Amino acid sequence: MHHANNDRADAARVQALDLLRLVAVLGVMLFHYGFRGPTAFNATYVAAPELAWIARYGFLGVPIFFVISGFVIAYSAEGRTATTFAIARFSRIYPCFLFCMTLTFSTLLVFGPLHFEATFAQWVANLIIAATALRETYMDSAYWSLVVEITFYGWVTILLAARLFPRRIDAIVLTWLFISMANELTADHQIISRIFLTDHSGFLATGLLIYELHRGRRDMMLQCLLGLSVATALFQALHNLRWLRDRDNVFDDWVVATICLGSILLIIGATRIRRLPIRSSVVFAVGGVTYPLYLLHQQLGYTILEWIGPTSHPRVLIAVILLAIAALSWLTWRFVERPGQRLTKPFLSNLFGQRGAHREPRPINDLP
Repeated sequence: MHHANNDRADAARVQALDLLRLVAVLGVMLFHYGFRGPTAFNATYVAAPELAWIARYGFLGVPIFFVISGFVIAYSAEGRTATTFAIARFSRIYPCFLFCMTLTFSTLLVFGPLHFEATFAQWVANLIIAATALRETYMDSAYWSLVVEITFYGWVTILLAARLFPRRIDAIVLTWLFISMANELTADHQIISRIFLTDHSGFLATGLLIYELHRGRRDMMLQCLLGLSVATALFQALHNLRWLRDRDNVFDDWVVATICLGSILLIIGATRIRRLPIRSSVVFAVGGVTYPLYLLHQQLGYTILEWIGPTSHPRVLIAVILLAIAALSWLTWRFVERPGQRLTKPFLSNLFGQRGAHREPRPINDLP
């Protein structure tokens, strides 16, 4: 029975997206270890200047995650109520996050001083993920993107409850993009930005519309909205360069736009590939490992690197630590995330009187 469930879950995946997730997280890792660490955190043993020419663009892995997230969430919401959707998302995100955040906290306590530190109050604040809402810092700065994801989940939950999603997807996307551009081009108000995700809406909306395309829609309205979403995403990618240029003005707008557009086209192409010539269990594991790898690679790695200190072969040390974190991420996925999800989802379903939150997904390749 366990193997049958795994087979159904695997069949529901668009396999090529799992590989693109890995590419995206590797890009983020390259950014953190080849460019950002030395400039933002004074992680002095992380610099790899020979890779800086490409590493500085690795941050674009995050908006690519958002496109994939839009696609996956549109699929995940199909056939679910607001409650069952929220339960499914919480079960997917939180158990793994809690373990990884606590592991990072423990590592900071033991190995962090004098370079990094963490407090119990910071750990408590990070329990809600959005630690900055309680005036504490993230245990790992990468958590900011989780706040974007959770806000997106919240809006989908509200729209499901109102029975507007996905039936009114065109109106939702058009309204969302209008609010986003109106804010970006005028006051650029931070509260509006955080509530409506006006810095990232183009990427998330693009993912939602790619799912519509994947389902078989080909009408002119969809094509126009998809073009508008992609254009908004490109604008936002360039607009969001401000925070990086405050530290180092080495980013080429054309390179950023090309990477984003190329990645979106790759995602569209990936959704048209039914199966890869790779063992499905390997692809499944690759997709599963990306989430804990994203959560663990940065602060955990910086802390250990600074604790060990200078070596005669710093690149080898970085490679060894990142390989160890990759192995730890696999263990986390295998023995924490998956069991945690299997336990949390039925528990919350029973708690809230829902029976559909822990259903097996309908194979995505069989969608009309």
